[in-house]
Amino acid sequence: MGTSNQTSSLTADLESAQSANPNETKDAGNASGNHADVDYTIFTVRQRRYIVFMASWAGFFSPVSSQIYFPALNSLARDLNVTNSLINLTLTSYMIFQGISPMFIGDFADKAGRRPAYIVCFTIYMAANIGLALQDNYAALFVLRCLQSAGSSTTIALSSGVVSDVASASERGSYMGFVTAGSLLGPSIGPVIGGLLSQYLGWRAIFWFLLIFSGAFMIIFLVFFPETARGVVGDGSLPPQKWNVPLINYLKFGSSHAESESLPRPPKQKISFPNPFQTLAIVFQKDTSIILFSNAILFAGFYDVSATIPAIFNELYGLDDLQVGLCYIPFGVGASLASILNGKFLDRNYRRIAMKIGFPLTKNRHTDLRNYPIEKARLQIAFPMLALGSLCVLAFGWCLNYGVHLAAPTTILFFMGLTLTGAFNTVSTLLVDLYPTQAAKATAANNIVRCLLGAGATALIDPMLSAMGRGWCFTFIALVMLATSPLLLCEIHRGPAWREARRLKEEAKSVGGTTSAGNEKT
Repeated sequence: MGTSNQTSSLTADLESAQSANPNETKDAGNASGNHADVDYTIFTVRQRRYIVFMASWAGFFSPVSSQIYFPALNSLARDLNVTNSLINLTLTSYMIFQGISPMFIGDFADKAGRRPAYIVCFTIYMAANIGLALQDNYAALFVLRCLQSAGSSTTIALSSGVVSDVASASERGSYMGFVTAGSLLGPSIGPVIGGLLSQYLGWRAIFWFLLIFSGAFMIIFLVFFPETARGVVGDGSLPPQKWNVPLINYLKFGSSHAESESLPRPPKQKISFPNPFQTLAIVFQKDTSIILFSNAILFAGFYDVSATIPAIFNELYGLDDLQVGLCYIPFGVGASLASILNGKFLDRNYRRIAMKIGFPLTKNRHTDLRNYPIEKARLQIAFPMLALGSLCVLAFGWCLNYGVHLAAPTTILFFMGLTLTGAFNTVSTLLVDLYPTQAAKATAANNIVRCLLGAGATALIDPMLSAMGRGWCFTFIALVMLATSPLLLCEIHRGPAWREARRLKEEAKSVGGTTSAGNEKT
């Protein structure tokens, strides 16, 4: 009963927020006599927590769909009568589509809105899961896994976009932490669920489970989740398109939507076929290319560790699929804990530097980071995380090399999740800071670089283990991860100048476009 009351209250808040007259909000801000007191968004703290929780839940599906599949690999190879090498190709193809697909949805989400983008993604995802549960040949498995990846992987980019919609720079670290926590639960929970389902109900049950789980999410999403894209609803006070509102609005206040027609609306965004080259343009910017490459190296190292656990733990400790899945839990616990704690550290460091240089601490929609060293504020947190995470990878390799007790590598996995996740979260937050109005496209750029590099690293890890041995293989990976430190130092010192140069270039292009349009009209 209490949960029902809370949901009703939250729904009422969301409805009142998106039906509020923007002129009243503006007048309230002006009445205070200080334009800087106008909030970044009209959504309350409770509403933002709900919105970010749903975004985090949505981001959970991509990694869990990848990892839940691991325990069933042997069963699939046997039932479909193919080799393990062919089955492993479905892992690589999943990662490739995980990187490419968000390029096409980011632009669409920024223009049409977050809700339509989520609906398209989950429709594809749910259809793919039905097909995977029913298929009985390798070709269908391969194609449908690509489709499943295309549907689920875009949700991570959309989740970052949602955070940029409702959180200002001064509090963005904490909200990004909550979103990242959801996506990082997948690598720990996925193998456990997959092991249980595969062992007791068969591998088809994995895909039925994902269908039911995503269906439950979509029901709650369609009924309660509001549109947040700033290009559509501004700070939340402007009404979205009539077809783009939570169903609860129609169920409870269907007649009131006629009144919203008189409210001002933002300029209509021209919705065209998604342009992936806009995402690629972000990849090749000087400052973002350094960030993306560094993050991709860390991700590749993490994925190498994750991908080798099933085979090595089975060989060394004789663990079955379910027991191997349980070994991922320490990593997931560490990763989730890091996401929340690191977000707090990021916000605290932001405030510390702002107070030191006299930068105004406001939650204002007009916060201008031109005179603020946002690269330094974010990446200072990354260095200790990166150093400790690399040492964890090194220690993990030598523990496996000498076959020490299982307790040692699983404990190291906890600290690996704690530290590497801190580094991931820092870079993801900085990307949103650099592209607050294009957060979905920026995160899509992050996805394509890290997933393609991760796919390559996964393909190389077995030959590396055979040639170098476990100890030296993971030592090499740790050293490559540490080698990203100079790149991040370069970003701190040169990033602000590169960021300002890009801003001036975009500003000049915008002014030129406006002038040209004006001349044509004349």
